[in-house]
Amino acid sequence: MKFDLHTHHFRCGHADGDIEQYVLAGKEAGLAAIGISDHSPYFASEHDQPQPGIAMAKSDFDNYIQEVLRLKAKYEGTIDVLLGIESDFYPEHAELYRRMYEPYPFDYIIGSVHQTRGVSIFNRNRWKNLNEKKQIQEKIHYYDLIRQSARAGFFQVLGHIDAMKGYYPAFADLPASEAIDETMRTIAECEVAIEINTSGKTKSCGGWYPSDAMLERALHYGVQVTFGSDAHKPSRVGDEWELVRKRLQEIGFKQWVYFKEKRKVIVPID
Repeated sequence: MKFDLHTHHFRCGHADGDIEQYVLAGKEAGLAAIGISDHSPYFASEHDQPQPGIAMAKSDFDNYIQEVLRLKAKYEGTIDVLLGIESDFYPEHAELYRRMYEPYPFDYIIGSVHQTRGVSIFNRNRWKNLNEKKQIQEKIHYYDLIRQSARAGFFQVLGHIDAMKGYYPAFADLPASEAIDETMRTIAECEVAIEINTSGKTKSCGGWYPSDAMLERALHYGVQVTFGSDAHKPSRVGDEWELVRKRLQEIGFKQWVYFKEKRKVIVPID
């Protein structure tokens, strides 16, 4: 069974196409299920849409939900349209975000750390003038936030857990094995899945999130995995799904998962 849980559309301000185009692309790619998971609004901001090029407006959130539900009904029986959201994770605002999601029938919520210390993880400049010791401290802090997101209790999936390497490939080689092992143990204990996100190939690092080495650790600690293209244009829906499936087989995974009504659905890798 083929699925993709991570897609975006025009509301976030940095993706192309409307939701139905992604659904149709999913059908074309042979998906049985497609998750729509655009970026959550900045709920803690006093402004409706403080960063129009990054996330949808608070005032458009309900419109987003209703459109996905309409398409879920329209395509029932041909492709399973799943209602998701990619939620920013800020420890100080976690309860606010939880309350904002509670009224809606999400199939799953992806928790992603996009900022640390108020700076985007994709900001190349954050690494300038930092010696190796301070760079390692930043990596350890990043994984502390990911552990906190796993423990938050309202995410089914954690997004792109080594994406800080996106525009700084040297991040991957910074020694922080204890922090990563602790993070994998925490994720497994919290029974949250991590995604294999193929959008890393579009960044400077040129590879998937997470790396094979991290996937091997995930397998060791019993972390479950899912798939997300992180498509920001319809043509990337399901991108490299078969390659990911084969790689997971080689690493030793026997199954992966997706979520429907926040319940885990196990899919054999064969």
